[in-house]
Amino acid sequence: MYKHGGDIYSHKNMLDFSANINPLGTPAAVIEAACNGVKEAAHYPDPLCQELIQAIAAHEKVEQEQIICGNGAAELIFSLCLALKPKKALLLAPSFHEYEQALQTVDCEIRYHYLKEAEGFHLQTAYLNALTDDLDIVFLCNPNNPTGILTENDLLLKILERCREKDIFFVLDECFNDFLDDPEAHTMKDRLHCFPNLFILKAFTKIYAMAGLRLGFGFTANEALLHKMKCCTQPWSVSIPAQKAGIAAVKEQAYVKTALNLIKEERAYLRVALKEAGFTVYDSAANYLFFQGPPSLYGDCLKKRIMIRDCGNYEGLRQGFYRIVVRLHDDNIELIEALNIE
Repeated sequence: MYKHGGDIYSHKNMLDFSANINPLGTPAAVIEAACNGVKEAAHYPDPLCQELIQAIAAHEKVEQEQIICGNGAAELIFSLCLALKPKKALLLAPSFHEYEQALQTVDCEIRYHYLKEAEGFHLQTAYLNALTDDLDIVFLCNPNNPTGILTENDLLLKILERCREKDIFFVLDECFNDFLDDPEAHTMKDRLHCFPNLFILKAFTKIYAMAGLRLGFGFTANEALLHKMKCCTQPWSVSIPAQKAGIAAVKEQAYVKTALNLIKEERAYLRVALKEAGFTVYDSAANYLFFQGPPSLYGDCLKKRIMIRDCGNYEGLRQGFYRIVVRLHDDNIELIEALNIE
């Protein structure tokens, strides 16, 4: 269940390339805000996350009434499934495992749409034919995890339209949208009013390096769904430190700009270096790279005290597929030297 990236507890003192976290680390102001929140630990958190939602609404340019916060995006995935109780779902393969895990808690039948290696793991228009009348819900991650492949807006809009026609609920995971060169050009936020069957997932986890604080949020114009989700979630699930950290994080515009410039440069460096080392590298637009190499590579890297993400346990993949996050340049050099293992 917990075979994922970022397992620094089973593998101690490793250079971690397995978790897709901002290489700049948590902003100092965010840490300070979280520490100030700890000083208020005698109090219950605001169960409505009112100040946090105000900050998110201003930052994301989304109406406050359309926002829900949770203990990471993962909690929202689970509460969404509990609220909707879908009977049949369509998932991409490969993609984020927690969709499947959450759907299984409500005994939902799961069908897969397999992305093809020969097509570079890009989502094609053939996906539209998989949106059949018997489906209740679909999940898409854009850019996808673990591939980092971006689905363009034209296809997403066709998917949205098809889902509305067939009364299918569409969950769009935009947790890695903030790492794109132009995030606002690749979001469906402006379609919320037109599509009450749309729910968009986001999180502070990756872009602000706040994985340990657990803070996610989502958007939908479906007020009835938001009410059901809140009824399915335990009270006070978002702690005071997490709420205060989130309020501070959305102010970190210079930090995000610096991170995006760094990631763009270092992603290009890693892509070239991986190809020169003989690996097959796919077209990631996110803060990580997806590539193919020898089946022994994960274990070989561990021996060098470097942890990469072995993607062999993803539905639709096999041993020999890997994902690495973009880190600082010196770390990336160390990784490339380690990958040239004889």
